[in-house]
Amino acid sequence: MSIALNNIRTHKEYVLVNYGEKYEFRVVEIVSDEEFILQDVHIMEQYRMSELIGRGRGKDFSIWER
Repeated sequence: MSIALNNIRTHKEYVLVNYGEKYEFRVVEIVSDEEFILQDVHIMEQYRMSELIGRGRGKDFSIWER
């Protein structure tokens, strides 16, 4: 079941699906209500939540704890 962005917590792992792309990440820091610094669980690259949902939220948008 998908969760809301305001339920995301630091140091937990999540899976996000948006426009057919799947991302698995760990939350490093909460910057604001909908902005987070994330770390990919596979390649350890860091990026921001706004980079993942910057094009909007597709019909398949979902996020859940891993």
